[in-house]
Amino acid sequence: MSLIEITELTHNIVLDMRYATPNNFTGAIIYNSPRCFLHADALLCLEAAIKLAKRQGLRFKILDAYRPQAPQEKLWAIYPDSNYIAPPQRGSHHTRGVAVDLTLIDDVGNELDMGTPFDSFDIASHHGSTAISSEAARNRYLLVGIMMSAGWDLYINEWWHYQLFKPREYPLIVDHDILTSIIDKKT
Repeated sequence: MSLIEITELTHNIVLDMRYATPNNFTGAIIYNSPRCFLHADALLCLEAAIKLAKRQGLRFKILDAYRPQAPQEKLWAIYPDSNYIAPPQRGSHHTRGVAVDLTLIDDVGNELDMGTPFDSFDIASHHGSTAISSEAARNRYLLVGIMMSAGWDLYINEWWHYQLFKPREYPLIVDHDILTSIIDKKT
């Protein structure tokens, strides 16, 4: 297993790790640290996406990436719907370190309109939804184009979620005592 930390300084992105704050669908803090980690393979794809976004005058705001098993279990306990939350026994691609939740921001840090907020568990959040404005649809197409060109696969029910192709080929990171201690420490 090879997880690498992504920071605003190292990757010219904005971090808004929503589950380290109450600003998420649960209204509660799910994990205590706003630090962001990805598997080395996923990081390569993220770096490619960052370059593509930059060519469009855009950057990424990362909302979630690697997620330890315990927070995954908390999310499932709060919202046990496998259309949006992976059952912990099956494992999340976030718990493998090969998934990222993100959005695009402009040169001054404003989020592009994607039609729904992050973690809006509604059909309007699905790729191809006709329940959003044409501007939001264009922004989603831009995001999916950048991400897929950089080697990511989309999750059809969430415009913000991208994962590596064949994510189940990566093991769940379940023996994460060191990572849990890193992530659960307040920074």
